[in-house]
Amino acid sequence: MLQLPSRLMKSLSLSTAPATAALQELAAAHSPGVARVVLKKGKTQLFKDGSPMVYSGAVDRIVGRPPPRTGDVVLVADGAEKPIGWGLYNSVSMFSVRLMQLEEETTGNPSCALNVEKLLEERIEAAVKLRKSLGLPSVRTNAYRLINSEGDRLSGLIVDVFGDLAVVASSAAWVEKYKTEIEACISKISAINHISWRPSIEMLKEEGLDVSKLQEMQPSTCPKRTKVLENGIAYVISLDGQKTGFYADQRENRQFISTVCDGRRVLDLCCYSGGFSLNAVRGGAVEVLGIDTSLPALELARENIALNRLDPARISFLKEDATVFMKSALLRNESWDIVILDPPKLAPKRKALKSALGMYRNLNSLAMRLTKKGGLLMTCSCSGAMTQSGMFIKTLQGAASAAGRRATILRQSGAACDHPIDPSYPEGEYLSNILLRVF
Repeated sequence: MLQLPSRLMKSLSLSTAPATAALQELAAAHSPGVARVVLKKGKTQLFKDGSPMVYSGAVDRIVGRPPPRTGDVVLVADGAEKPIGWGLYNSVSMFSVRLMQLEEETTGNPSCALNVEKLLEERIEAAVKLRKSLGLPSVRTNAYRLINSEGDRLSGLIVDVFGDLAVVASSAAWVEKYKTEIEACISKISAINHISWRPSIEMLKEEGLDVSKLQEMQPSTCPKRTKVLENGIAYVISLDGQKTGFYADQRENRQFISTVCDGRRVLDLCCYSGGFSLNAVRGGAVEVLGIDTSLPALELARENIALNRLDPARISFLKEDATVFMKSALLRNESWDIVILDPPKLAPKRKALKSALGMYRNLNSLAMRLTKKGGLLMTCSCSGAMTQSGMFIKTLQGAASAAGRRATILRQSGAACDHPIDPSYPEGEYLSNILLRVF
């Protein structure tokens, strides 16, 4: 048999590959016609390598009349107008296209090419299968993330499941456009009986939507509160609470805290509804104090004490700003064996990182000063900009210096395994937890 040089074989395989032609043919047959978003020179490889968001600065021109409208299916093409994939367009957002499939994927799965409804069905089914393979839901845990935006290749869509209730957080115009189709897919999941739709108003404003016209698709039968289990601990969740109502991403880190708290005093800063605090008490902590500025969150936390039949003499909650509390506690010469610091997202975008670094440094410096020598500080960041900048550890080093303390890293962890991330998108919520021993 004649053996051709490998380089020639590769050239032949590329020249005869049907992927581009197939996508072009599908686009030609599509009604209405499909516009092309043509990338600038040198930008194509970034998106071929997997970056899911085509930012406006990468776009050279748009080919097609009439021009595409927000939410329309478009082809993404290189400078020669050869398609590299397809996605959903936005005429206003800094992200012009959210890529849904690359051209080689359309060859392997042509039924989803340019077909948002079919793609939703397959991606949501894949997400359900992934969570089942991770043991979710289970007898001990029925609160988990089903869809994690870019991590499940549905950029702008988050779905958290709390028992028989699915909470949908929408942060992209295309998600709002396909609301009915998304709800139909979720309704097919056997355990789901209720769906609550929660538009992320500020993010949707940046998407160019008139948020005054947004209507929550929340049937009258959808409960405003529900109860869930996480690692055997019961929680009351309010749908009027922060984000989707519960921070399932910290599940594995909360369980870890329960393994190191026996006989110790614990301070839980920015405690929300008491997740770390409840685990600390379950783990044998002799005294736990949770601090948060949200009164509704603390009311849930106190309900959770009773719900789990915990000793109220060992766990309490206080409404106060974390920084104010820490400064006053230092004046009283107080300290704790274990301090947990889980602040809100301080760097929502990369441009906010510089100011956020100072806030993280100050918060952690105060927390280190409140940690007994030889004690533990678990410090958290949910800012993707911070995690991907590589500055978190350097910021903690600066915090230790400012506190006049020394710290060693014992453990680094991220979000729970049902929160897959796409590292090519730096502005998502990528949890980073670091456990320090403070001297």
